[in-house]
Amino acid sequence: MQWYTDVLKKYIQFSGRARRKEFWMFALFNAIISIVLSIIDNAAGLTNSTGNGVLGSIYSLAVLLPSLAVAARRLHDTNRSALWLLLIFAIVIGWIVLLVFYIQEGNAGDNKYGPDPKAAERFGTAGSPNAEPGYPTV
Repeated sequence: MQWYTDVLKKYIQFSGRARRKEFWMFALFNAIISIVLSIIDNAAGLTNSTGNGVLGSIYSLAVLLPSLAVAARRLHDTNRSALWLLLIFAIVIGWIVLLVFYIQEGNAGDNKYGPDPKAAERFGTAGSPNAEPGYPTV
């Protein structure tokens, strides 16, 4: 859950890098929350004729910017520009290409987008002894 809340804290921070775990844990919790809200919307009769629920729609709008920001930071970790996010508009092919980019391991060491977020895990923990290996402690 810490990974999810940290992405929300970086609400519109498009600079820097996000490791795979941060991106995918955010995606997992985002999907779980969306499913739960959809069930609540259906049970409470808060859906419209197209099947969209009120609570789900509000939640989707609330996490739109954090989702784009963590996706941009994930692309930065693979040493790609956030402009690659425009592939979202290329219906199926774009989504597949982005999925491949999101799955790839980030570049080891620093790149032009910032320091390696996984450096502590790769080179030993340099922070507090309680920190999860590779988790950004700053």
